[in-house]
Amino acid sequence: AVFIEKYVAAPRHIEIQLLGDQHGNYVYLFERECSIQRRHQKLIEEAPSSCLTPDIRKAMGESAVAVARSCNYYGAGTVEFLVDEDLNFYFLEMNTRLQVEHCVSEMITGIDLVAEQIRIGRGEKLGFTQDDLKINGHALELRVCAEDPMNNFLPDTGKLEMYQPPKGPGVRVDDGYEEGMDIPIFYDSMISKLVVHAPSREEAIARLCRAIDEYYIKGIHNTLSFGKWAVRTEPFRTGKFDTKFIEKHFKPEYLQSNDPVAEEVAALLSGFVWEKGRKSKPELGSAAVGTTGSNWKLRRK
Repeated sequence: AVFIEKYVAAPRHIEIQLLGDQHGNYVYLFERECSIQRRHQKLIEEAPSSCLTPDIRKAMGESAVAVARSCNYYGAGTVEFLVDEDLNFYFLEMNTRLQVEHCVSEMITGIDLVAEQIRIGRGEKLGFTQDDLKINGHALELRVCAEDPMNNFLPDTGKLEMYQPPKGPGVRVDDGYEEGMDIPIFYDSMISKLVVHAPSREEAIARLCRAIDEYYIKGIHNTLSFGKWAVRTEPFRTGKFDTKFIEKHFKPEYLQSNDPVAEEVAALLSGFVWEKGRKSKPELGSAAVGTTGSNWKLRRK
């Protein structure tokens, strides 16, 4: 057999979140833009997409629901599409689970997808219809991964010598690590999901940048600096990007500090304030100040 597929030169990866109950009721919770990727794996997601028109959004949502309805699917699911430059969309796959980036859909709809999935599993009907769902503001998610963006996103391992996630209105951090824990080689590199919500896309970008500045991680390489660089670029701000964003626009030297001394001083001050605020027993001696890190990491081999 020979399969011929349409080639999409500059695709965007856009997916539709949906819910279906065991009584034949379905809704879609709009779209997520997932085009910022490395090695075909997502790094930054947002909702809604900056490129879709209301008509295209509706058509994609209804298509996703049709896919789920055709196989009597119930629960939370996601239908993924490739979207070309003319906003034609093409079915990619369906993920029959909650995805990492479901948080941004929760932020713009106010729907707790985990709770809804449990209710559906108990046989309950959906408590809302499509007409009840509206897009409220804009949400962005950065996957904070133990990877080195300056070395082709090479995964990193080691101890979280300091770990201080940001807080504040419109900021959400879903994580599974605490200060002092080890990042092992056995699992996915993701440390946390940094999610922000704001009334507009511009405000969400600003809030994400501020949250990144307030997110302090020491001991391993991570994707925080890449995330801040990415959302401040002209292609991202104008919404004119595709799945080749990193290949087209990113160079490792963009993340090099212009003033490494000032950066280290700021990091030390941040760590001091964090330790003081915790009001716990003094354990600063365990930070091994002045110790030398792995030469393997330093040489990025």
